[in-house]
Amino acid sequence: MVFFFCSLTAEITMFDNYVVVYKFVQDLHFFVTGGENENEIILAAVLQGFFDAVGLLLRGTVDKKEALENLDLILLCLDEIVDGGIILETDANVIAGKVASHSMDAGAPLSEQTITQALATAREHLTRSLLK
Repeated sequence: MVFFFCSLTAEITMFDNYVVVYKFVQDLHFFVTGGENENEIILAAVLQGFFDAVGLLLRGTVDKKEALENLDLILLCLDEIVDGGIILETDANVIAGKVASHSMDAGAPLSEQTITQALATAREHLTRSLLK
């Protein structure tokens, strides 16, 4: 098992009736916000999962340049973590795995894809054909 980062603790504060959990790493700022009644530990878990998933996807180089070059992956991370304000996942390995499978070129030959990626590609093609 390889760890890219030491576990940096997140800061927690209140701002205009919102709980804000944040972490600064080099030249990047990571924030997670929730209502004043939200559990700070859950929000910190979301932030840590997001931060670790970004670290995995960026191969340990978490800085502004890498983040801007891979903004699509970072936004996919957010999409995998939260949907409509509901937390779906906080495990960084699961998040990074789902994002990596989404970013796989769907046009690649099936022989170069894993079984999961091939099934996702097949599901995508089936969905497109049904929606036409």
